[in-house]
Amino acid sequence: MSRSAHPAGPRHADVLPEGHYSAPATDLNELDPKVWSRTVTRDADGALTVGGIEVARLAQEFGTPAYFLDESDFRARCRAWADAFGTEADVFYAGKAFLSRAVVRWLKEEGLNLDVCSGGELATALDAGMPAERIAFHGNNKTVAEIERAVEAGVGRIVLDSFQEIARVSHIAQRLGIRQRVQIRVTVGVEAHTHEFIATAHEDQKFGIALADGQAAEAVRRALTLDGLELIGIHSHIGSQIFDMAGFEVSARRVVQLLAEIRDEHGVELPEIDLGGGLGIAYTSDDDPREPHEIAKALGDIVTRECESAGLRTPRISVEPGRAIVGPTAFTLYEVGTIKPLEGLRTYVSVDGGMSDNIRTALYDAEYSVALVSRSSEAAPMLVRVVGKHCESGDIVVKDAFLPADLAPGDLIAVPATGAYCRSMASNYNHALRPPVVAVRDGQARVIVRRETEEDLLRLDVG
Repeated sequence: MSRSAHPAGPRHADVLPEGHYSAPATDLNELDPKVWSRTVTRDADGALTVGGIEVARLAQEFGTPAYFLDESDFRARCRAWADAFGTEADVFYAGKAFLSRAVVRWLKEEGLNLDVCSGGELATALDAGMPAERIAFHGNNKTVAEIERAVEAGVGRIVLDSFQEIARVSHIAQRLGIRQRVQIRVTVGVEAHTHEFIATAHEDQKFGIALADGQAAEAVRRALTLDGLELIGIHSHIGSQIFDMAGFEVSARRVVQLLAEIRDEHGVELPEIDLGGGLGIAYTSDDDPREPHEIAKALGDIVTRECESAGLRTPRISVEPGRAIVGPTAFTLYEVGTIKPLEGLRTYVSVDGGMSDNIRTALYDAEYSVALVSRSSEAAPMLVRVVGKHCESGDIVVKDAFLPADLAPGDLIAVPATGAYCRSMASNYNHALRPPVVAVRDGQARVIVRRETEEDLLRLDVG
């Protein structure tokens, strides 16, 4: 199926508020490789292709809105992280970014471990065949049933998040006759330069046990005395969408200081340190993420330097990239519905999805890119706000971007870098049906998470 230009479509190239925006310096038909997956390109007619398949064909077969995940890119990013950290460190994919049985199988095949933070994620991991010893279980309020299942399954580590959980996990493990490997999550007082709602290491928040007031040291004392626990290390996570390594340096220094205090008080050198995830990706051309090998070297150098200074053996490092792996591998494909110009402001472009398939703009004030992908266009740029179809004024997908002024209903547009926290946070607001996730590779496309149906919605409504 091929879509041609729409000469009768509206033209609003003059809708550029003075003093606020200027026309983009680049051709709107160009694709910035930083924000698109690696097999995305345009064909001779200007239509976007991924994995060798044109988006119009994908839209015809799978409908819109839909997430299209570049499997080759996902696997390549897994290998890049595994190669960067090597055999002397552990890479745990953060399943909360996006998890499915297919993803679990890819992780297993590419040699990565998996971090889960709920019973549902654990169930998915085990059902898809991830070896339990390669699973880490996070969460600030794990239920007794979740802990029992994790311990019985033999997960490689449980990250303890509170004093109650220290006792709870030990009690369950002893009852089951197991000595459970655990880490203690500490809050180190480092607030990464990120949005307030996703900064997770300052003291006034729900995660971890505070380092500054001695609580973390007390948590270690308790864990070391309990027969059901094998304390293997300290865990720290300082935020999300981070580009600057300075926060990790401060965090590592404080965690290593705690390790030294543990050695001095207990005569024990804990063998592991987990520095969490949170590494940023490019959502727009202004973002400049670091490559896995740069991150691995920087973190390795930081920990080694701090341990040498403290007279400690360098512990085994773990990291937890989620967004950094899956985020860039997918885009969301929409069909344009209505176009509404507001003179002197911008043009509102409504699509057939919205905040039910991407809540991040409304929740985090996140910024995204967008492109016309069903064809090329030589029309002048117009300033647009891409919005959804939900009954909510905050239903915004892309706040401000440029699209060709001949954009028209029926065109296909795509928002890149939606692999992380879009499908995993999707909802049924307004009884919307959550979109499918379609894996594309080498000219083949297959559904790995199917589109919801009205029957799915009604099946749950037992009233």
